[in-house]
Amino acid sequence: MCPTDYENDELIFMDEEDQEQEQNEAASGTWNVLVVDDDEEIHSVTRLALSDLVLNGKSLTFHHAYSGAEALEFLTERGHEIAVLLLDVVMESDDAGLQVAKKMRDELHLEEPRIILRTGQPGYAPEESVIKEYDINDYKTKTELTRSKLVTTIIASLRSYQQILTINQSRKGLEKIIGSAANLLEEHSVKGFCEGVVEQISSLIGLDAGGVLCARAGSVLDKEEDGVYVLGAAGDFASYINERLESIHNDKIVMQVTQCLQKKEHIFGDDYSVLYMDSSGYEAAVFIQAGNDISEVDRQLLEVFLSSVSVGYENVNLFHQLRNAAFRDWLTKLPNRNEFINMLDDLNRTDNDFDADIIALIDINHFSDINDGLGQEAGNKLLIAVSERLQNQFDERVMMARIGADVFGLIGADADIAPDKIDAIFNVPFKAGDHTLPVNITIGLTRLLESASGINVLKQTNIALNRAKKSLTCNYEYYAPEMEEKTTWRLGMIRQLRSDFADRRLEVWFQPQIDLMTEEVVGMEALLRWPNREGGYISPAVFVPLAEYSGLIIDIGEWVLEESCLKLKQLQDLGHDKLRVAVNISMPQFRDPLFVANVKNTVKDTGIPAANLELEITESLVMDEPQIVVEALKDLKSSGIQIAIDDFGTGFSSMSYLQQLPLDRLKVDRAFVNEIEPGKQAFIAETIVTLGQKLGLKTIAEGVEKKEQAAYMLKLGCDEAQGYMYAKPMPFDELITFLSEYKP
Repeated sequence: MCPTDYENDELIFMDEEDQEQEQNEAASGTWNVLVVDDDEEIHSVTRLALSDLVLNGKSLTFHHAYSGAEALEFLTERGHEIAVLLLDVVMESDDAGLQVAKKMRDELHLEEPRIILRTGQPGYAPEESVIKEYDINDYKTKTELTRSKLVTTIIASLRSYQQILTINQSRKGLEKIIGSAANLLEEHSVKGFCEGVVEQISSLIGLDAGGVLCARAGSVLDKEEDGVYVLGAAGDFASYINERLESIHNDKIVMQVTQCLQKKEHIFGDDYSVLYMDSSGYEAAVFIQAGNDISEVDRQLLEVFLSSVSVGYENVNLFHQLRNAAFRDWLTKLPNRNEFINMLDDLNRTDNDFDADIIALIDINHFSDINDGLGQEAGNKLLIAVSERLQNQFDERVMMARIGADVFGLIGADADIAPDKIDAIFNVPFKAGDHTLPVNITIGLTRLLESASGINVLKQTNIALNRAKKSLTCNYEYYAPEMEEKTTWRLGMIRQLRSDFADRRLEVWFQPQIDLMTEEVVGMEALLRWPNREGGYISPAVFVPLAEYSGLIIDIGEWVLEESCLKLKQLQDLGHDKLRVAVNISMPQFRDPLFVANVKNTVKDTGIPAANLELEITESLVMDEPQIVVEALKDLKSSGIQIAIDDFGTGFSSMSYLQQLPLDRLKVDRAFVNEIEPGKQAFIAETIVTLGQKLGLKTIAEGVEKKEQAAYMLKLGCDEAQGYMYAKPMPFDELITFLSEYKP
């Protein structure tokens, strides 16, 4: 037989002296052939006839089985290595070979190996049905299978086997591409996509996917930019996608790829090729376990692969940036509030083994003062310094996050997260740029319970933190259910107050004020009342703070002022033209830039004399923001409106501010009036009255309930009084009746 007879099949027959050398050079591997026959001579003849056959650079390696059972045992262990079976039909039974073929296909699911049936009994089995049922490549009698025909049959079967391998490899690669392409924004999907593309490309250019590896200079996902990373691979190297090239532990590949990237040129070895590519703005090297030159078409395919995968990784980078924006604090790189809630939710998973039974929120006191006084850059550096110290002080047993501008969260065991341990971390000042800053903190803590959602736990801890901020004795507070109950009650009351105010269910009552000398009614104080659903009234001590807390006090205060002026106008129309009305004013109203204008407009619109309106303020209000209050009162005073200080003597007033206020009247608090008893001196009440006289101010005593109190205050020189001795607060209709029936 002449070598040229099989030139197109890349078939070469060698002289014996060249055979050993050629086999040593065949680094691409071998074709594994399993000979199954109970005749030892058939094994020898087959091996002799095919021993010098080389197809596509691969020689044949023979394996032998002498029965159907022995063949199945071999196929069970190494069936995936076999390319072709030369299978005898009749061995230990008449259909032993057919049973091997059936079990091989149906039970062992070996679809790729090709089967050549040989039989010494022609016509034993219908040739057509056997070939169809068991996926047989050829069915020959032993007498007709000459060496020439045997070689031809083997070549055809090996070609068929190689085509099936290529198709299956391409199919698997395509499956990975399709399965991953649906979501190329996730890193694991891009890895699957890269692996699939390598397999697909390898099958198209006729290579083993495990022998192709692509590496890119620079990071592909948040890693060091000066390294070389595996961009795509398959087989044993697939797990190293997006890892440093050195991690594959193959010195040959690492050296050749690195050299290719340094030289920026292709490298061709005896059994490998490394292609240099500069695509999509990235340098890459493709290592191929093949010595023959890669065609230009195949290079273009690899270029397309590199471009596609690079775009995929750019998408992943974008996704990571979006995820970081959603779940990472941009300044400290710690998890943010959203991720902290996720971390808390993860603690409820049954497979979670993290030891955590407490959560803490750490609030930096007066952090805004640092930003305002030293600048935002100093504030940012302080936050970074706090973050770094927390991470240095706590190990991996404690999870942490930045919850808000100046609030950090911790999750861990009670033994690790204790108030004294947290305080100790902040005992040493922090270095923030050129500044060394001492930091005081407030801590809220919650003990974790099973089935509690992350958002609910965070809410509870925040309640404890707010409670700790109001404490005068301690800088931390543990959450207790009654805290949340109180908060829930407060929010419910605010909602109800807002609803009732909108429905005009609130009422303005009036308490007459009496001249102590003449005992005539000279005015009345307007008092807000909130009816409840049970026919009673909610105390102002309860709802006024709620109104101030919610900001509703501005609207309510404006309505009370307008209602009081309208009622005073009605009284004037009834002949009570000398009465004045006193209306209480809160600090939020003073902060309203339209407050002064609204008061003036109300006086003008209702048509009452400005002097008949008196605005009452408290000492604490003046001390809160004195400049705002003093300027507003001076403006109102200039228009004729009177000003009084309510509950005088309870707020530890600054006399300097008292002298600046454009006052008309001091009100002696009921607490000092109650001190008046027969035979005893009410020193504070006397001092207030005397002070009023020295300042040229009128004085009025609150809470007068006994004649002795009225007489004593009159003796001190007090001008007016109000209290239950004269009249209780009453609705407007009752006030009209009271005024018409009252006789001094």
